[in-house]
Amino acid sequence: MDFNTHLATPATLSTVAADALLLVLVGDAAPAGLDKTLAALLGSAVADGDFAFKAGRTLYLHHAAGVKAGRVVFAAAADASPKAFHKAVSAGVALIKGGGTAHLAVARLGAADVAAAEAEALVAAVSGTVYLYRHTKPSAAADSKLSNVSLVVGKSAAAAAQHGLRAGQAIANGVTLAREWANRPGNHCTPTHLAKAARELGKEHGLKVQVLERKDVEKLGMGAFLAVAQGSAEPLKFIVMRYQGAAKGTAPIVLVGKGITFDTGGISLKPGAEMDEMKFDMGGAASVLGTLRAVAELKPSINLVGIIPACENMPAGNAVKPGDVVTSLSGQTIEILNTDAEGRLILCDALTYAERFKPAAVVDIATLTGACVVALGHHRSGLFSPDDALAAQLLAAGEAGLDPAWRMPLDEEYDEGLKSNFADMGNIAGRAGGAITAAMFLKRYTKAYPWAHLDIAGSAWNSGKAKGSTGRPVPLLTHFVLSRAG
Repeated sequence: MDFNTHLATPATLSTVAADALLLVLVGDAAPAGLDKTLAALLGSAVADGDFAFKAGRTLYLHHAAGVKAGRVVFAAAADASPKAFHKAVSAGVALIKGGGTAHLAVARLGAADVAAAEAEALVAAVSGTVYLYRHTKPSAAADSKLSNVSLVVGKSAAAAAQHGLRAGQAIANGVTLAREWANRPGNHCTPTHLAKAARELGKEHGLKVQVLERKDVEKLGMGAFLAVAQGSAEPLKFIVMRYQGAAKGTAPIVLVGKGITFDTGGISLKPGAEMDEMKFDMGGAASVLGTLRAVAELKPSINLVGIIPACENMPAGNAVKPGDVVTSLSGQTIEILNTDAEGRLILCDALTYAERFKPAAVVDIATLTGACVVALGHHRSGLFSPDDALAAQLLAAGEAGLDPAWRMPLDEEYDEGLKSNFADMGNIAGRAGGAITAAMFLKRYTKAYPWAHLDIAGSAWNSGKAKGSTGRPVPLLTHFVLSRAG
């Protein structure tokens, strides 16, 4: 899809040539200076009770007299923020995405001219609304015909808007890639499939990609990762991707994504209800792929490494058992008290492996705990970090990308529950504060660098009728990487 700017004023909007014209309205009255034809249409709709200046309200008009665009959509926004603009654009695009609109023009009225943040929000809204999964559903509805979106701006705002559109399109491409892989069923997204996707991404965007096999992982001594993978017939893959945009010796940012391509819970078997959603347990890995995709397109001056430990967690005669003790790559031993707490086991070895890059910072991303969903619901991801500066950067990146997180505590008292009589630590503590104790487990493997953990169990996918991946936190991660670029 192509996104561009179109120069026009509110007084000339009825002359804009497009298949559809979407007007996002800020405020509680018709904006001053609005094109007389459109102002009359809007006033009539309000008088008849067909539209109101309340967030979420929309109105569709077909072949309105005196308007060059064949379709006109009014959408009310709650305020002038990028978040409100995103919501209004999403609502408006939903009305026309299934029709014959190929070229859409969008203007915001009743507020200052849009800036880069609103332009980026526009791309995210349009791309997210028209996305359609069809890899294993060829009978899905036809793709939207929408292929060209013009953001209507004044001359003084054009440069900033164009910058926002470019960043937004790269991020949207990354989000779409992450959604696509997370949405695929477990038999269409195995560790082998993920490794192939990483290699293809590397060829397309000039990334260096290395895939370690079981023998390589055994030689390194990744006992925790091997333990999780041992019950599955699918071979594990340890994927390392590198983007070099700065000098070779510049310390990189490292992103570590949990890549459990299907999680049954292992011997500690999950309940059957909604177990199909455990295909989303590689959402962290998908977000790493998506972020590398976005960064490679934007080409910032930074070095970035993506690490994806990928395997299945399955019950079998040779599967790891509750009570087994394994030795991690760090040399620390772990008593596996619950095989369904497997994400932290594959991540701890990946976090130790990350030390070899002498990173400036490491962020791991994982659909790690149901406890985080209980704590934060589905709006904000959980952020854990002992580093105040790093946490602040990630929080700011989440707000900028409309992909918010919330910082959670890491007080040393939470570490007590991980004590074990038979190993250096257990892989679980008590039920209380489960998201925090999971982060405390990971923290034990991150003493060599600044570190943060994102628990995306509540934000990586939707359930119910809207079941599907969200592609989060690709926007947060991309903004974070860009904020660290030279």
